[in-house]
Amino acid sequence: MDTIQTIKALSNETRFKLLEWLKHPEEHFDPQKHMPSTCDFQGGVCVGSISEKTGLAQSVVSGYLVKLQKAGLLESRRSGQWTYYRRNEEGIARFIEQLKKEL
Repeated sequence: MDTIQTIKALSNETRFKLLEWLKHPEEHFDPQKHMPSTCDFQGGVCVGSISEKTGLAQSVVSGYLVKLQKAGLLESRRSGQWTYYRRNEEGIARFIEQLKKEL
């Protein structure tokens, strides 16, 4: 994981807010009714729901989510036509530990 790239991913206020909202998705998003009951991706939120909350186009939101995922802060799962994102708590913990070592 590249610490500088992760910091850059977090430097955008909306991307930072997305990560914050996904910490407690049940407080910030409606239940994900399209997610099949067999899907084991609890806490995942679809791009459409995130787009609604931000007021941004789905393409913009998707780009933000991909950047956070490439930084190791999110993980995703595709189910049918929907892609769900949730926090990657292990990746976040690794980033924090790496940051502590470097500062």
